[in-house]
Amino acid sequence: MKPTLTQQGTCGEEICFSTGTSALGQILVATTAKGVCALLMGDDPAELEAELRRRFPNAELTRGDADLKILVAQVTDFVKSPSSPWNLPLDLRGTAFQKRVWQALREIPAGSTDSYTGIAEKIGLPRAVRAVAGACAANPVAIAVPCHRVLRADGELSGYRWGVERKRALLDRESKA
Repeated sequence: MKPTLTQQGTCGEEICFSTGTSALGQILVATTAKGVCALLMGDDPAELEAELRRRFPNAELTRGDADLKILVAQVTDFVKSPSSPWNLPLDLRGTAFQKRVWQALREIPAGSTDSYTGIAEKIGLPRAVRAVAGACAANPVAIAVPCHRVLRADGELSGYRWGVERKRALLDRESKA
């Protein structure tokens, strides 16, 4: 399957989603039969739903049932305590390069950080620092793939697609756990 089709979902694929409120604002959790395919954060549930529709324009999106509400509650608990292990299955969609970066991010322990340069070196492509940053920005599952644990080479916070304040809050929560 071409990467664009993998990212967008195949025609007729069913993706169930639900929204909720977390300690860091609104969240949207979307699942396929394989696992969580999107975990988005923001301020407005309608904007999060619109982003999900942009991400998966070929899929059939449906609002989730009570079971998905339970999953949303688990995710909001995870937001409160992001240092606990992520036990939910993921359905990650991206290019082979993005998946390599996302796997490297998942190996950063809670309470620790790495740099974009460090991640590039870990995946064996030390000159791909900007591409690593792009893969972090494309991460479809906030917190589960902890791109918030990646800092600039000087140790300072840099961009975070869900807002630098959320990144700072997640890192603060992890450092206190």
